[in-house]
Amino acid sequence: MDVRFNLFENEFGVKFTKRFAAAGQLIHQSSLPKSTQELVSLRVSQINGCGWCIDVHTKEAMAAGESAVRLHLVAAWRESTVFTEAERAALALAEEGTRLADVHQGVSDETWARVREHYDDDRIAALVSLVALVNAANRLAVIVHQRGGSYELGMFAKFQ
Repeated sequence: MDVRFNLFENEFGVKFTKRFAAAGQLIHQSSLPKSTQELVSLRVSQINGCGWCIDVHTKEAMAAGESAVRLHLVAAWRESTVFTEAERAALALAEEGTRLADVHQGVSDETWARVREHYDDDRIAALVSLVALVNAANRLAVIVHQRGGSYELGMFAKFQ
């Protein structure tokens, strides 16, 4: 499967990517813990089958000091002991917010209550925005067949 279209080499694509990256930067600068941001981003990307985004978030998480054990267990977070209750609430929100078509109500009241237990309003706003942004990034990359494996740390700096 070859890349269908390179958004990073198209004039409109570059303009869009700069604005998209700015939204991501706002989330990264929020008080939502960086480890939670990368775990959520990785889980959403796994669900959506986005190799490019899995590559990005795995490398970014490792560079930020995330352990290999936790990264390997994100896909099975419910059956592992290495995540905090706050992280588990965020991962549940990420899954339910990504799989909207699978359940009629979207994010369950139970999951929302767990998120409210662990995060203040600013962190919730960042978390919800992150889930939406990563889902959008996954769709962009999957549509154009942007494949995983070539991401290099810092390569998005030119878009900020």
